Amino acid sequence: MILEKMEMALQILEQSPEFAEIIPEVRSNIVMARKNAQTIDDVAGIPGRITIVNNLPKAVARPGYGVSSHMARLVISIMKYDPEKRSALNIKYHPHLVEICEKLGLKVSSYDRNQEPPKLAKKEGSTIPWGVKVAMKNLKDVPDVIYHIGAWGKEPMIVILGTNPVEVAEMALCIAKLYLVTADKI
Repeated sequence: MILEKMEMALQILEQSPEFAEIIPEVRSNIVMARKNAQTIDDVAGIPGRITIVNNLPKAVARPGYGVSSHMARLVISIMKYDPEKRSALNIKYHPHLVEICEKLGLKVSSYDRNQEPPKLAKKEGSTIPWGVKVAMKNLKDVPDVIYHIGAWGKEPMIVILGTNPVEVAEMALCIAKLYLVTADKI
Protein backbone atom coordinates (compact mmCIF):
# COMPACT_ATOMS: atom_id res chain seq x y z
CA MET A 1 0.00 0.00 0.00
CA ILE A 2 2.89 2.40 0.72
CA LEU A 3 4.33 2.20 -2.80
CA GLU A 4 0.85 2.76 -4.26
CA LYS A 5 0.42 5.89 -2.11
CA MET A 6 3.85 7.06 -3.21
CA GLU A 7 2.81 6.64 -6.87
CA MET A 8 -0.38 8.62 -6.22
CA ALA A 9 1.65 11.42 -4.64
CA LEU A 10 4.04 11.44 -7.59
CA GLN A 11 1.10 11.82 -9.99
CA ILE A 12 0.00 14.92 -8.07
CA LEU A 13 3.50 16.41 -8.06
CA GLU A 14 4.46 15.52 -11.63
CA GLN A 15 1.37 17.26 -13.02
CA SER A 16 2.15 20.49 -11.20
CA PRO A 17 4.24 23.21 -12.83
CA GLU A 18 3.67 25.14 -9.60
CA PHE A 19 5.50 22.49 -7.59
CA ALA A 20 8.47 22.76 -9.97
CA GLU A 21 8.90 26.34 -8.71
CA ILE A 22 9.63 25.20 -5.15
CA ILE A 23 11.99 22.30 -5.86
CA PRO A 24 15.36 23.04 -4.23
CA GLU A 25 18.75 22.92 -5.97
CA VAL A 26 19.44 19.52 -4.36
CA ARG A 27 16.07 18.38 -5.72
CA SER A 28 13.07 17.06 -3.80
CA ASN A 29 12.27 13.70 -2.33
CA ILE A 30 9.08 12.37 -0.83
CA VAL A 31 9.10 9.47 1.59
CA MET A 32 6.79 7.26 3.60
CA ALA A 33 7.84 4.93 6.38
CA ARG A 34 6.35 1.62 7.38
CA LYS A 35 4.71 1.52 10.81
CA ASN A 36 7.38 1.19 13.49
CA ALA A 37 10.14 1.97 10.98
CA GLN A 38 13.62 1.58 12.45
CA THR A 39 16.00 1.78 9.49
CA ILE A 40 16.32 3.46 6.11
CA ASP A 41 15.20 0.17 4.54
CA ASP A 42 11.80 0.66 6.22
CA VAL A 43 11.21 3.92 4.31
CA ALA A 44 10.10 4.25 0.69
CA GLY A 45 11.44 7.15 -1.35
CA ILE A 46 12.36 8.16 -4.89
CA PRO A 47 15.74 6.92 -6.15
CA GLY A 48 17.54 9.92 -7.63
CA ARG A 49 14.88 12.31 -6.29
CA ILE A 50 12.37 14.52 -8.11
CA THR A 51 13.89 16.91 -10.64
CA ILE A 52 12.52 19.27 -13.30
CA VAL A 53 12.08 18.28 -16.96
CA ASN A 54 10.38 20.67 -19.41
CA ASN A 55 9.24 22.88 -16.51
CA LEU A 56 7.46 19.97 -14.79
CA PRO A 57 8.52 17.90 -11.78
CA LYS A 58 9.74 14.47 -12.83
CA ALA A 59 10.70 11.51 -10.67
CA VAL A 60 13.99 10.06 -11.84
CA ALA A 61 12.77 6.54 -10.98
CA ARG A 62 9.77 4.83 -9.42
CA PRO A 63 9.46 4.60 -5.61
CA GLY A 64 11.37 1.97 -3.69
CA TYR A 65 12.59 1.17 -0.20
CA GLY A 66 15.94 2.19 1.27
CA VAL A 67 16.72 4.85 -1.34
CA SER A 68 16.60 8.13 0.60
CA SER A 69 18.88 8.28 3.60
CA HIS A 70 18.36 11.95 4.58
CA MET A 71 14.59 12.05 4.33
CA ALA A 72 14.31 8.54 5.78
CA ARG A 73 16.29 9.56 8.87
CA LEU A 74 14.12 12.65 9.23
CA VAL A 75 10.83 10.76 9.11
CA ILE A 76 12.13 8.03 11.45
CA SER A 77 13.19 10.78 13.87
CA ILE A 78 9.82 12.55 13.78
CA MET A 79 8.00 9.21 14.28
CA LYS A 80 9.63 8.96 17.73
CA TYR A 81 7.45 11.93 18.70
CA ASP A 82 4.39 11.13 16.56
CA PRO A 83 4.23 7.62 15.05
CA GLU A 84 1.43 8.74 12.68
CA LYS A 85 3.67 11.28 10.89
CA ARG A 86 5.24 8.80 8.50
CA SER A 87 5.71 10.95 5.42
CA ALA A 88 7.86 13.94 4.44
CA LEU A 89 8.71 16.07 1.41
CA ASN A 90 11.47 18.67 1.09
CA ILE A 91 11.05 21.96 -0.77
CA LYS A 92 13.27 25.00 -1.21
CA TYR A 93 13.61 27.51 1.57
CA HIS A 94 12.23 30.99 1.14
CA PRO A 95 10.96 33.18 4.01
CA HIS A 96 7.70 33.71 2.11
CA LEU A 97 7.15 29.93 1.94
CA VAL A 98 7.56 29.73 5.72
CA GLU A 99 5.10 32.61 6.10
CA ILE A 100 2.57 30.80 3.88
CA CYS A 101 2.89 27.65 6.00
CA GLU A 102 2.23 29.69 9.15
CA LYS A 103 -0.76 31.47 7.59
CA LEU A 104 -2.20 28.08 6.62
CA GLY A 105 -2.16 27.18 10.32
CA LEU A 106 0.61 24.61 10.03
CA LYS A 107 2.80 24.13 13.09
CA VAL A 108 6.19 25.43 11.97
CA SER A 109 9.53 25.05 13.71
CA SER A 110 13.18 25.46 12.78
CA TYR A 111 16.72 24.80 13.86
CA ASP A 112 20.03 26.51 13.20
CA ARG A 113 22.56 24.25 11.46
CA ASN A 114 25.33 26.57 12.65
CA GLN A 115 24.53 25.51 16.23
CA GLU A 116 25.10 21.84 15.50
CA PRO A 117 27.61 20.29 17.91
CA PRO A 118 30.91 19.62 16.05
CA LYS A 119 30.90 15.95 17.12
CA LEU A 120 27.55 15.42 15.40
CA ALA A 121 28.62 17.27 12.27
CA LYS A 122 31.43 14.75 11.80
CA LYS A 123 29.25 11.68 12.37
CA GLU A 124 27.34 10.63 9.23
CA GLY A 125 23.59 10.58 9.78
CA SER A 126 23.57 12.52 13.07
CA THR A 127 22.60 16.00 11.85
CA ILE A 128 19.00 15.29 10.92
CA PRO A 129 17.94 13.56 14.17
CA TRP A 130 19.62 16.43 16.06
CA GLY A 131 17.72 19.00 13.95
CA VAL A 132 14.38 17.27 14.54
CA LYS A 133 15.05 17.17 18.29
CA VAL A 134 15.88 20.89 18.36
CA ALA A 135 12.82 21.76 16.25
CA MET A 136 10.62 19.74 18.63
CA LYS A 137 12.15 21.49 21.64
CA ASN A 138 11.70 24.94 20.05
CA LEU A 139 8.02 24.36 19.27
CA LYS A 140 7.20 22.17 22.28
CA ASP A 141 4.98 20.22 19.90
CA VAL A 142 5.29 18.01 16.82
CA PRO A 143 5.70 20.30 13.80
CA ASP A 144 4.00 19.99 10.43
CA VAL A 145 6.90 21.90 8.89
CA ILE A 146 10.58 22.03 9.84
CA TYR A 147 13.05 24.38 8.18
CA HIS A 148 16.62 25.59 8.46
CA ILE A 149 18.32 28.48 6.70
CA GLY A 150 21.42 26.50 5.78
CA ALA A 151 25.05 26.57 6.80
CA TRP A 152 28.41 26.38 5.08
CA GLY A 153 27.89 24.01 2.13
CA LYS A 154 24.31 23.19 3.18
CA GLU A 155 21.34 24.44 1.19
CA PRO A 156 18.51 26.00 3.23
CA MET A 157 15.52 23.67 3.28
CA ILE A 158 11.88 23.27 4.29
CA VAL A 159 10.37 19.86 5.03
CA ILE A 160 6.62 19.25 5.07
CA LEU A 161 5.50 16.39 7.34
CA GLY A 162 2.29 14.39 7.31
CA THR A 163 0.63 11.03 7.71
CA ASN A 164 1.01 9.90 4.09
CA PRO A 165 2.61 11.07 0.83
CA VAL A 166 -0.68 12.08 -0.83
CA GLU A 167 -1.48 14.46 2.05
CA VAL A 168 2.05 15.87 1.93
CA ALA A 169 1.98 16.27 -1.87
CA GLU A 170 -1.38 18.04 -1.75
CA MET A 171 -0.09 20.40 0.95
CA ALA A 172 3.05 21.12 -1.09
CA LEU A 173 0.91 21.89 -4.14
CA CYS A 174 -1.27 24.26 -2.10
CA ILE A 175 1.83 26.01 -0.72
CA ALA A 176 3.35 26.26 -4.22
CA LYS A 177 0.21 27.80 -5.72
CA LEU A 178 -0.06 30.35 -2.90
CA TYR A 179 3.63 31.16 -3.29
CA LEU A 180 3.22 31.87 -7.01
CA VAL A 181 0.07 33.99 -6.70
CA THR A 182 1.61 36.09 -3.94
CA ALA A 183 5.18 36.27 -5.31
CA ASP A 184 4.63 39.73 -6.76
CA LYS A 185 3.78 40.99 -3.26
CA ILE A 186 7.10 39.92 -1.79
